[in-house]
Amino acid sequence: MAAHPHGGLHAATICPMRADGALDLDSLGAHFAAVLATEGLDGLLLNGHAGEGVFLSRDEAATVVRHAKAIAPAKRVLAAVSAEATAEAAADARAARAAGADGIMVFAPFSWALGADPRAILAHHKGIAEAAEGPVYLFQGSVGSGGLHYAPDTLAALLDIEAVVGIKEGSWETRAYEDTLRQTRALRPDVAVMASGDEHLFACFQLGSDGSAVSLAALVPELIVALDAATRAKDTDAALAIHRKLYPLAQAIYARPGHLAAARLKACLARLGRIDSPACRAPTPPIDPAEAERLAVALAPCLEPGDD
Repeated sequence: MAAHPHGGLHAATICPMRADGALDLDSLGAHFAAVLATEGLDGLLLNGHAGEGVFLSRDEAATVVRHAKAIAPAKRVLAAVSAEATAEAAADARAARAAGADGIMVFAPFSWALGADPRAILAHHKGIAEAAEGPVYLFQGSVGSGGLHYAPDTLAALLDIEAVVGIKEGSWETRAYEDTLRQTRALRPDVAVMASGDEHLFACFQLGSDGSAVSLAALVPELIVALDAATRAKDTDAALAIHRKLYPLAQAIYARPGHLAAARLKACLARLGRIDSPACRAPTPPIDPAEAERLAVALAPCLEPGDD
């Protein structure tokens, strides 16, 4: 990916767990190592939606960060915080930074999906940035998620925060992605805009991107790297061929209900033998056998060698 100092390709990793919900630290370390074995990945995004960060305690989230830094000290490690209360999110950010996180990614509290006052959004990010004492990344949520997607005026105010260095752009719509890209380039060209709508990486990479932070890179990292390489080489045919493999898999993983995405990723990774168990923390249910087969069908073309 382009040499933006705060961009690059990041894998949004899962957090392996045992059947009782306890962290599986052996599988966690193996997962990190396997993902980063793909040359071309610049770092990891930990404790996000795919990593079930909302279900982790502060100590558990910090443990995940420490494991990542121990395995890949030279890679950028971004830690997500998702707490509803600013004080809690700020404390989570401090703990993650103390554990070795290179930057903090602020995920909007889920309650904002019901609607959020722009003053609250700005104050929340400022509080976390002050606590983090380092680089902060924004998360631009899906256009269909209500208050998790920031309007232009709100985004402009967030870009005024000096600590902001990047955006995980998950609008899940190419027009909205381009709006964010254009606005950021105009107001803060030093801020990395990282395309992060798994289904739309091809289109967003074509429009221009400073990287990505997607969960597909934790499952098929070689294809994400190859898509980026083909885009930079202006080999549109090769990039489109990769997209055609990735699109059905992204649709299967992010089908409704969306809260099962982490469970679907784990089902795929367990099927491939890359984690010991597909278990998620309660109340997330396991993937039923019929859906597991649909995932396997979507995954199969992504594992075929040679034509990507």
